[in-house]
Amino acid sequence: MSERLRFLPSGSDSFLVELDDLAATLTLLDALLAARLEGVREVIPGARTVMVRFDPWLTSVAGLYDKIAALDLSTRSSRGGELFEIPVAYDGEDLGDVAEMLGCTIEEVIQRHTEATYTVAFTGFAPGFAYMTSDDPRFDVPRRKSPRVKIPVGSVAIAGKFGGIYPSDSPGGWQLLGKTPLAMWDTTRERAALLAPGDRVRFRDIAKGAVVPVSSPKPSVNDAPAQKAGLLVTRSDRPALFQDFGRPGLASQGVSESGALDRTAMIEANRCLGNPRDTAVVEVLFGGFAVKADRPATLAVTGAPCPLTIRTAAGGESSADFASPIALDAGDELVLGIPPEGMMSYLALRGGFEVQPVLGSAATDTLAKVGPAPIAAGDILVPAERRSLAVMPADAKQRRLPRAGEVVMLDIVLGPRTDWFTEHGVATLTSQEWDVTPQSSRVGMRLDGKVAIERSDNAELPSEGTALGAIQVPHSGQPVLFLADHPLTGGYPVIGVVASHHLDLAGQIPIGARIRFNSISAFEPREVIAGIEPNRTLIS
Repeated sequence: MSERLRFLPSGSDSFLVELDDLAATLTLLDALLAARLEGVREVIPGARTVMVRFDPWLTSVAGLYDKIAALDLSTRSSRGGELFEIPVAYDGEDLGDVAEMLGCTIEEVIQRHTEATYTVAFTGFAPGFAYMTSDDPRFDVPRRKSPRVKIPVGSVAIAGKFGGIYPSDSPGGWQLLGKTPLAMWDTTRERAALLAPGDRVRFRDIAKGAVVPVSSPKPSVNDAPAQKAGLLVTRSDRPALFQDFGRPGLASQGVSESGALDRTAMIEANRCLGNPRDTAVVEVLFGGFAVKADRPATLAVTGAPCPLTIRTAAGGESSADFASPIALDAGDELVLGIPPEGMMSYLALRGGFEVQPVLGSAATDTLAKVGPAPIAAGDILVPAERRSLAVMPADAKQRRLPRAGEVVMLDIVLGPRTDWFTEHGVATLTSQEWDVTPQSSRVGMRLDGKVAIERSDNAELPSEGTALGAIQVPHSGQPVLFLADHPLTGGYPVIGVVASHHLDLAGQIPIGARIRFNSISAFEPREVIAGIEPNRTLIS
């Protein structure tokens, strides 16, 4: 095989395969999908890379390297699709900057953009986000030096040699040209994503009479199903979320996995109640949550150890045990207080909650806006009343979780893009403490250090797959640690990835804590039980 393949570690259970160009990348993607190699969980295409996520219990990384290197890539893949006309209001914040970079006027940028034909190469970043190549080679502009925290839904943007449309409000670093009223992602359609690989797109200027298709009417309030009985949410200081193991294997639709930030805690909550380990639970951020039962019910709370109080209908009050089954009578209210450590608590119900799955999961993905709506005061949590086994206290010893002001040590695997940083930059990552800033969320932690991470390569990195726990470094040199709702692909270099045995811990680090990164070897074997590494002091 003549193709040059470069294998780059990307965490404990994934790696990137780098190729010379997009055509070779799409050929490898199709070959991998056809080969169905044992142990490969998912393949995520990028502009010049394919990310391979694998199960280390079913295969070895060395074995996968050999099998991928032996694939026949001599025949290039070819794809065809539909032609779409996308109406655009050209009022983007970056139009002036793009015009300056291209050496033309704003009017000329708009003219060039509407005259070009774009072709969807692959999907990623978020559900419905299509990476499109242009037949106008002049469209080649860098990303913003620092990504925006929030880009409006429908934003039409360019970065590098790609164009795209943001399907939902999300962070991003692309240059904004305008907005379209068309929905790029709609789960009520037969094909939720408007655009698929091979489709072609022509942009049309609304100011010059471009037609805006009429959207299908949304169901009215009268069409909504009747409210059912169950647990009344009497308090929710912050929106709580249904979570489970997420949506693995949907990268072909641009859908990231998402799911519970602390999967160990979710499993423990279900184990307390005899539920299957993947039963959906309620993820509660920093406590301040309460439910009132309308019937006898058994619940459990794990994760961040919030104080638990039971208030009876008669006015009595008592404490409840954490990480143990909690029996409520009709009229009883369970109150979750503020946890002294950690961040996420998990509320489970014996028999589970009745939740309508979206794309096979009850998880709420806050970046992609996929899944059940956030839970607020006044909502009813309906029991599913599925069969369960015997209830029992969690058999795992309560973990010591981080507190604000403490330093947390996280193991990381360096790569895949350490060669984009100087030796001093790589040393900076592991030699200093990083503050967890208030701009953090389930998408990722924005970190701040006294010394920025120094890059040796300031070029634009073509978009590529990103792993859970990836430490992405924008031009500012202040890293972002990707959590459960991270984008499927990204365009800033990843200097390292949190090791799989510390991902649950990373999800429990509160704002105000500090992080130290400890580099370990890629795919280093270690003794791990249920995501917890024994006999190791993690917090100082």
